[in-house]
Amino acid sequence: EVQLQASGGGTVQAGGSLRLTCAASGIIFDAYHIGWFRQAPGKEREVVGTISGRDGSTYYTDSMRGRFTISSVNDKNLVYLQMNNLKPEDTAVYYCAIWESGTYLTPQAARYWGKGTQVTVSS
Repeated sequence: EVQLQASGGGTVQAGGSLRLTCAASGIIFDAYHIGWFRQAPGKEREVVGTISGRDGSTYYTDSMRGRFTISSVNDKNLVYLQMNNLKPEDTAVYYCAIWESGTYLTPQAARYWGKGTQVTVSS
């Protein structure tokens, strides 16, 4: 059984930083893309970014590129999301998710996801 556990959310002021952690079990990273999507109140889910378990290549949605960084420790099945220069519009529930290789990276195409962690950015 695949399980994903996200942690590290909280409340920060605009301009601050947070690091989210995703602990995965029941899966081998090498065959998948692992990453995050988020959902803000009243908005559609959107992909934050992903990392390839095979070669470590990363993908970020444009609005987050340069502020957010995804990294992984494959042999420990951990994925991190470092978020810097946070903005109030980054307030959302962040979900750790897994996509099969070759899948179009949309929230709807995620194969697995866990319970989210709340990130709140105050102005």
